[in-house]
Amino acid sequence: MTGSSPAERLSDVETAIAKAAKLAGRTANEVTLIAVSKTHPAEAIIPLIEAGQRHFGENRVQEAEAKWPALRKRWPDLSLHLIGQLQSNKAEEAVALFDCIQSVDRPSLVTALAKAMEKVGRRPDCLIQVNIGDEPQKGGCPVAELPTLIEQCQAADLPVTGLMAIPPADVEAAPYFVLLAKLGRRHGLPMLSMGMSGDYETAVAIGATHVRVGTALFGAR
Repeated sequence: MTGSSPAERLSDVETAIAKAAKLAGRTANEVTLIAVSKTHPAEAIIPLIEAGQRHFGENRVQEAEAKWPALRKRWPDLSLHLIGQLQSNKAEEAVALFDCIQSVDRPSLVTALAKAMEKVGRRPDCLIQVNIGDEPQKGGCPVAELPTLIEQCQAADLPVTGLMAIPPADVEAAPYFVLLAKLGRRHGLPMLSMGMSGDYETAVAIGATHVRVGTALFGAR
């Protein structure tokens, strides 16, 4: 039975990650749990912080700017991940606020982020978001264009450390996780952000280093 309090839900998810990691011959500390706090107010986030959760994911720069500075004053060791689409004109704000930007997906954004990092003096980790299911309605770099975008990131001295993907909905996610892991190995990018509330255990078994979990931690709306 899923725990009813934030601390119990966090414990349930951490236990599930540890089990999935063990089955794959991995350890739980190889996997970073990102609590997806987008659209949730500070009051809903604080109980998870108090229960020990330290990595959080937000979709929008503006929303994150409104709630995280105050929380980080109280808990300076929090780590913030941008997991939503980033407009190039918000690159400077994103670089100033986030510790990891997981949605690098096009050359214009690479250029904007490189300029912003130079200006702000921060270099958050960056992940390239791959449109793993080749879905026209989704953001992300097409698989075929990934080598070129990686080269552009390297030329701009962007600190790219891995790949992120959101598989198509309502189909088995595992083949898409396998493909992302293969692409990561091929390009020497060890961080793999894949898996959400419905499939994070599968993602961990296939090699995810970061899972993005919302509903299983915050509860259904």
